[in-house]
Amino acid sequence: MYPYPSGMLHMGHVRVYTISDTLQRFRRMSGYNVLHPMGWDAFGLPAENAAIERGIHPAEWTVRNIAEVTTCDPAYYRWTQYIFLEMYKAGLAYQKEAVVNWDPVDQTVLANEQVDSEGRSWRSGALVERKKLKQWFFKDLLKDIDLLTQWPERVKQMQRHWIGKSKGAEFEFSVIGQTDIKSLKVFTSRPDTLFGVQYLVIAPEHPLVKKEYLPALQAEQVLNFVEELGQVQNRTEAEDSKKGVFTGLYAQHPITEETLPIYVAPYVLPDYGTGSVMGVPAHDKRDWDFCHANKIVDKIKWVVSPVLQEVGVDTTKTPFTAQGVLTDLSGAYKGMKSKEAGKAIIHYASQNRFGRSATQYRLKDWLLSRQRYWGTPIPIVHCPKCKTVPVPQEELPVPLPLNVTFTGKGKSPLAHVEEWVNCQCPKCNGPAKRETDTMDTFVDSSWYFMRYTDPKNTQLPFDSKIASNSLPVDIYIGGIEHAILHLLYSRFFSKFMWKQGAITDLPSTLPGNGEPFNILLTQNPKIIATGEIPSVSFEKMSKSKYNGVDPVSIIESQGVDPTRLHILYKAPPSEVLEWDDTSIVGMQRWIAKVLKLSTKESSTPSIPLPSMDAMTEEEKEVYRITHLTIKQVTSVMSSSFSFNTGISDLIKLSNCVSGSNLQPCSPVYQYAIRSLVTMMAPMTPTISEECWERLGETTSVFQQPWPVWEEEALVKDHIECMIQINGKTRLSITLPAHKLGDLGEIERRVREMPSGIKWLSTKPIRRVIAAKNGQLVNFVL
Repeated sequence: MYPYPSGMLHMGHVRVYTISDTLQRFRRMSGYNVLHPMGWDAFGLPAENAAIERGIHPAEWTVRNIAEVTTCDPAYYRWTQYIFLEMYKAGLAYQKEAVVNWDPVDQTVLANEQVDSEGRSWRSGALVERKKLKQWFFKDLLKDIDLLTQWPERVKQMQRHWIGKSKGAEFEFSVIGQTDIKSLKVFTSRPDTLFGVQYLVIAPEHPLVKKEYLPALQAEQVLNFVEELGQVQNRTEAEDSKKGVFTGLYAQHPITEETLPIYVAPYVLPDYGTGSVMGVPAHDKRDWDFCHANKIVDKIKWVVSPVLQEVGVDTTKTPFTAQGVLTDLSGAYKGMKSKEAGKAIIHYASQNRFGRSATQYRLKDWLLSRQRYWGTPIPIVHCPKCKTVPVPQEELPVPLPLNVTFTGKGKSPLAHVEEWVNCQCPKCNGPAKRETDTMDTFVDSSWYFMRYTDPKNTQLPFDSKIASNSLPVDIYIGGIEHAILHLLYSRFFSKFMWKQGAITDLPSTLPGNGEPFNILLTQNPKIIATGEIPSVSFEKMSKSKYNGVDPVSIIESQGVDPTRLHILYKAPPSEVLEWDDTSIVGMQRWIAKVLKLSTKESSTPSIPLPSMDAMTEEEKEVYRITHLTIKQVTSVMSSSFSFNTGISDLIKLSNCVSGSNLQPCSPVYQYAIRSLVTMMAPMTPTISEECWERLGETTSVFQQPWPVWEEEALVKDHIECMIQINGKTRLSITLPAHKLGDLGEIERRVREMPSGIKWLSTKPIRRVIAAKNGQLVNFVL
């Protein structure tokens, strides 16, 4: 995950990078060639706002905080501009006038994904407004979610919902009395309900909602209604709204030729579908509510009925939204089932040129332009003669000028830098002006993992062969809040590069089809102080909210490795971590215990491990626990990522060693402690190096291979068997492993024990039930 250098660090940063650092150390010790780079998502609003607050230039503030690969470095954003131009040439980057989400605090446009469930800006928290502006967009390329088998289902469902694929049909309704806008095109996922349309609804931003098109009697009321909708709702609120007003306009039904009133309402979004919808109150809950709230019709038209109807039950009190059988009101389609009728109606509409089958997506094209300074300049020139002209690739990068005055409010300060704005048209050499919008910071961070594979390349963003050999990213670690932001955008960029041939799939590539990330480990970014109630809102731990636990003071007072252990132990990555300064003491005590077990007196000359047959019973048990721990911790590091259980297993191993009678000179003791320190190393690198040195080693612990368990070492020589009498547990016995399941031998041993005599005596046993592979035996008397 790309860190932001925009403000002070918080423990959310420490948590995600502790997880990634732990995993990369484990992978290296397991023999992998690991690329675990550090880069900086250095452009964008967070960095600009942080600089404004401190009264310094964003370039100075950002560079002061960072190193390595940096998105605000011209050597990096040159290639961001290059990729933009490639998308422009491919027809995937374009400019249009659109209704956008406007942040009145940060004075910039936001993508839909950057507006939270309350209609607030993801960054400033301000209520978002609607504005109509000329903006730059990327066309969407997303599919293949089902290939992501190692992503959490929750994240895939979030992306499916956000993309919102719907199959259905588009129908055209003629607008009565209009010459400029002759028809309204509507999308529906239920073409079988076409005969039930009783009104149409258009978005407040629809072209029909203008004074010249509205009847004089309704124009003022309609325009006032639309003006009052200036503060935009988020999608959920808009979709639930029952507000609406009659436009005074009418449309004609394409089959029945009925006259249908046209309403305007905020629940119809201009960028979803066609900006107009058909109202079928009998078969859609929202249409039902809207129709009744605005008293649109007196009589509801029921065009679909249940296949099986209950006798004596009134079905007209609520809409029937399921599929069923078409009624008499559906004309020639009467008696058909919904699916069959839908296909037939679409076929008829297609033949008569008023409809067609269609697939609609909730996710619209990605709005990428921002009216701010600190971002990648869009490499476009606007010429009065040639119109929109891309900057030639040999002239990249288009540099961001540093001699600007800015406040972070209003129009981008780039518009006031005349020597930068005014330029020559690359096509006709006439006077022209540069595009003054900059790219959204998510553009910069959507392809950095590709640049990591070849960061010094000066001819291309990356070499195709080098990138194809390294990508996709094996494990991506980041907050769940990026499910519909960074992860969507990265998939978009990666799939584009794959389609262009810049990245190719190798036979071993997973998931394939240009997908950028194989395994996704989502980490909850929230770390709260003890006693606080965690909540999900736009105020997740962030620099912009000045909340969270300060890592510097924690690390200075508690130490680096105890802090890392505490973060990994207190909660699984996907859950909220409740920070408690007092409970970190437990990690400090455990570290001290392992240090004590790793004293110099135990660093005797290496003695070969004896064979298991030559070990004492206690040595066998310590050896077995060591191999069991290796197996469990390897599983944690490889697949489950439940670090808390892995640490618990390591603590149990240290307790097993310290609680045994083995001497430090014992080869089994040495093997157990060395295995313990090696497995601790990815989580506690500094302490583990010290322990390794105390054990008499002169090389780094990270030069050791990750330990491998042996299946035969996991087998117990003796196993405890629980004994029940008539279903109640009464005693237990220890058996040689090979005697487990020998019910006659178990009965004999139980009858010989004092507690067995008490419960069995000489009573006959009617039945014996064995469970749990023979580790539980029930004697029924």
